[in-house]
Amino acid sequence: MNPLSLKEAFRKIFDAEPMLVKSPGRINIIGEHTDYNGGLVMPAAINKAVYVAISKRDDEQIQLYAESYQEKYVGNINAVSKSEKSWANYILGVVHGLLKLGHTLSGFNLYIYGDVPLGAGLSSSAAIECATAYALSELHGLAIPKMDLALIAQKAEHEFAGVNCGIMDQFASVFGQKDYAMMLDCESLKHEYIPLKLEGYKLVLFNTNVKHSLSESAYNKRRAQCEQGVAWVKAHHPEVEYLRDVSPEMLSEYVLPKDAEVYTKCNYVVAEIARVKKAAVALKDGRLAELGKLMLETHEGLSKAYEVSCKELDFLVEQVKEVEEVLGARMMGGGFGGCTINIVKDEAIDELTAKLTQLYHEEFGLNLSTYVVETGNGSEIVD
Repeated sequence: MNPLSLKEAFRKIFDAEPMLVKSPGRINIIGEHTDYNGGLVMPAAINKAVYVAISKRDDEQIQLYAESYQEKYVGNINAVSKSEKSWANYILGVVHGLLKLGHTLSGFNLYIYGDVPLGAGLSSSAAIECATAYALSELHGLAIPKMDLALIAQKAEHEFAGVNCGIMDQFASVFGQKDYAMMLDCESLKHEYIPLKLEGYKLVLFNTNVKHSLSESAYNKRRAQCEQGVAWVKAHHPEVEYLRDVSPEMLSEYVLPKDAEVYTKCNYVVAEIARVKKAAVALKDGRLAELGKLMLETHEGLSKAYEVSCKELDFLVEQVKEVEEVLGARMMGGGFGGCTINIVKDEAIDELTAKLTQLYHEEFGLNLSTYVVETGNGSEIVD
């Protein structure tokens, strides 16, 4: 659906003239499971987005329409609460957050459409929240700073969607810039734009189309192990707050003697934060092959040390590891399913996709989805 079609669909349903806003999905180049350890991540916004058409009403109703569900929600601006329609909660959570901060909102009509693939780990939920926050800010002339929009969107995910996510997804959706990744410090929220020049290469995502149920329990266990490691180090170094403050030497001295498994998990995180810094230097120097090597190291760490991969993700990385036209590959996201992210030479994409699709189906009896993505801008008004 193009912007003109979206405006037309909006007019048909709401009989009003809309403003149009978009917020993108995101990828994470490197820096996995570092966010909740106060570490560094390197996301980039992509050219797949959630689009919101919006207009004020002259009453206090909230009227929402979701294109992908062909479904309407009607509520009231003075009584915002969770809905049984899960898609509406991402929007209502943002409305609730804005009102709690003391912003005055009128009733409004909102039509939502997106081309961010669902369930692929590209943060479609953050894109919905950020598009909504940005649209409401623009519609009501609130001039809310970008970082505040990202934090409002994150809180909506916590309170109305029930997902205790870090700030990376919403940050990338709001702050993205075409041709750049962003190195974000998840503790201070300071960030730096890093040029992502991919001359002759593309970012290709291979979606396993699986999500193993182990995901949530393992995530909670990893967080607990990281916190335990920090506590053991902190007993000797009171200044330590997160794993990002911990050196490999501290881990060897204070964590390894107590618990080898906790040591291994913490050591992965400390090494991954260092890899993000190396990746930033490599990209500034235009050394794309170096970034590829670091991505492969990250996958090895996520699979063997942090143990959040799965046989499907490992299979996809293993198949491309020795392919000359692939500079790097790794699992992306929380783990136990979702996508691998790959840097692939332009002319090799079609052949590699066909080969991998066949091999994957033969091995697991599953279909492989492929997305070729480019970097894009963050939240913005669409003309």
